[in-house]
Amino acid sequence: MVIARVRRSRNLRAALAVACALATAGAAPDAARARTPDSARLTRPQRNVLLDATRRFRDVKQAIDAGYLPTKDCVPGMGFHYTKPVLAGDTNIDPTLPEVLVYTPAAYGTVRLAALEYFRADADQNLKTDEDRPTLFGQPFNGPMAGHPLPPGQPPMPIHYDLHVWLYQTNPSGELATDNPEVDCR
Repeated sequence: MVIARVRRSRNLRAALAVACALATAGAAPDAARARTPDSARLTRPQRNVLLDATRRFRDVKQAIDAGYLPTKDCVPGMGFHYTKPVLAGDTNIDPTLPEVLVYTPAAYGTVRLAALEYFRADADQNLKTDEDRPTLFGQPFNGPMAGHPLPPGQPPMPIHYDLHVWLYQTNPSGELATDNPEVDCR
């Protein structure tokens, strides 16, 4: 029981680090995200599963009510990351439960749901191995990549894998590309 509490505590700390890092992260190095080709696409049925599971989060208030923590910093080429720590801290990848929702700036200071992001910490925390690379509908995640810089006093973000799905906003770079050149934080 004590071991389970320690693991949950570590998972929660890692999840909170992820939430903070995504709030302040810049783009990951090209080498770390070269795994998923820009031409990769989901099928219509796969897209429908994701749409059915996340459509309600087009209302950002529903995302917050569901436990997604908002960030105040917009990441160029991505947007605002809203992370659900309990999901980011576990090892499961469930297509219907994205760890992160990505919103882009909209009119009058509002935000609009643009993408889903799936995240998993690397099991061995070794950038040179990738035997535990997760997939979503057969699409490999990007990584492993080093944790993004965090504000002082925050626990370090773990080495991790992630995959963006531009479900609600077209991305000319590809549906599963990390960055979207049409996302402007200004």
